[in-house]
Amino acid sequence: MSMQSINPATGQIIQSFPTWQSDEINTVLSQADSAQSEWAALSFTQRSDCMHNLARIFRQRNEEYANLITEEMGKLLKEARAEIEKCAIGCEHYANKAESYLSDELIASDASRSLVVYQPLGVVLCIMPWNFPFWQLVRAAAPAMMAGNTVVLKHASNVPRCALALEDAFRQAGFPENSFRTLMISSEQAQAVVADDRIAAVTLTGSSAAGRKVAAIAGQHLKKCVLELGGSDPFIVLEDADIESTAKQAFAARLQNMGQSCIAAKRFILMDVIADAFVEELRMILSQLQSGDPKHEATGIAPMAREDLRTDLHAQVERSLAAGAKLIVGGTVIGTQGAYYTPTILDYVQPGMAAFDEELFGPVAAIVRVKNAEEAVQLANRTQFGLGGSVWTSNTIRGEALARQIRAGSTFVNGIVKSDPRLPFGGIKESGYGRELSYHGIREFVNIKTVWIK
Repeated sequence: MSMQSINPATGQIIQSFPTWQSDEINTVLSQADSAQSEWAALSFTQRSDCMHNLARIFRQRNEEYANLITEEMGKLLKEARAEIEKCAIGCEHYANKAESYLSDELIASDASRSLVVYQPLGVVLCIMPWNFPFWQLVRAAAPAMMAGNTVVLKHASNVPRCALALEDAFRQAGFPENSFRTLMISSEQAQAVVADDRIAAVTLTGSSAAGRKVAAIAGQHLKKCVLELGGSDPFIVLEDADIESTAKQAFAARLQNMGQSCIAAKRFILMDVIADAFVEELRMILSQLQSGDPKHEATGIAPMAREDLRTDLHAQVERSLAAGAKLIVGGTVIGTQGAYYTPTILDYVQPGMAAFDEELFGPVAAIVRVKNAEEAVQLANRTQFGLGGSVWTSNTIRGEALARQIRAGSTFVNGIVKSDPRLPFGGIKESGYGRELSYHGIREFVNIKTVWIK
């Protein structure tokens, strides 16, 4: 059994990697477990030095890593460069903030002195997806490691070269040997690793189905886990929004990473009075895009990460059209080489259609028309997901009031949903539980321990 690195722009196999046998998995888990006490014994300053070194490596090797991402999962090279820069920013944030986030807290009680201390749990297993192969790992591993945990990575099977490059980067940054390791294993093998006694906690970013499997195993073994799962984020445009500028933001919100992002806007909920104008603006933008080599600056349409993902997306489009949605633009496979799909607008989407009920993980925008803001909020919340959402209006007071009514982990007013190391990130409902980033994220994988003295 092997993992293959396949260029989604050409369909060509770049390299194959054999999956590990049980003895190799066992060795690495023992090494990571042994390394944890050494790593935890270092001061915050010493850990911070390693994390700052990692940030420098990301910046120094930005072009190399960006090309690797584009070759392995297909995103536009300029987007891959931005992903690596975000990794550097995330490392610097926790290098600078971890000590204050985890400093002892004195609390008055009936003791002479009582306090809360934050101590590492042990080895954290990170099960990560392919869509942001560097950033997803960094945003989980940077806080976990600054807290004193060691990390083992089970990456998506289609980005093995990214996984190995990450391990090499941590090693070059001066982290102690085996404090960060990549496991070259299948999803089935990962289930046994979750259950392994040497794993203290698990964080997974992926599908709801994968989250259920991991949560069930972690729960059976009473292990802490954080799940960041799918999303079907609403993008609500009120009648007082600037149509031209908001349509440009809608394009960015839907087409980032060719729509293969859990926090990409997916359901565009528009007031009837501005819907026609908005759809036309968005159609004009999408119609100007050209497909091509994702490494070329002029390319606007990159391939999807895999051909099977494109097949699944096209089936969702076809089912939605059969149920009554109207095709405005797109809806077709591009060419015979690579996993390209035309950016697509489906209008008059309603609950009960695949484009409304399911997550569209690709370049397809679902247009939903409503009469008023109350109906917009009702339909925004009519989903099993609860990751993010946005409201677009010239009245920010009204926008904030509506944002508070959206049932999601984050809601933005006049801004595209994004992750930011300074702010907590995560979802509710089938989008998962727990939080990444900010001080909330670093405290997910620590023992929040009371010390009482008299």
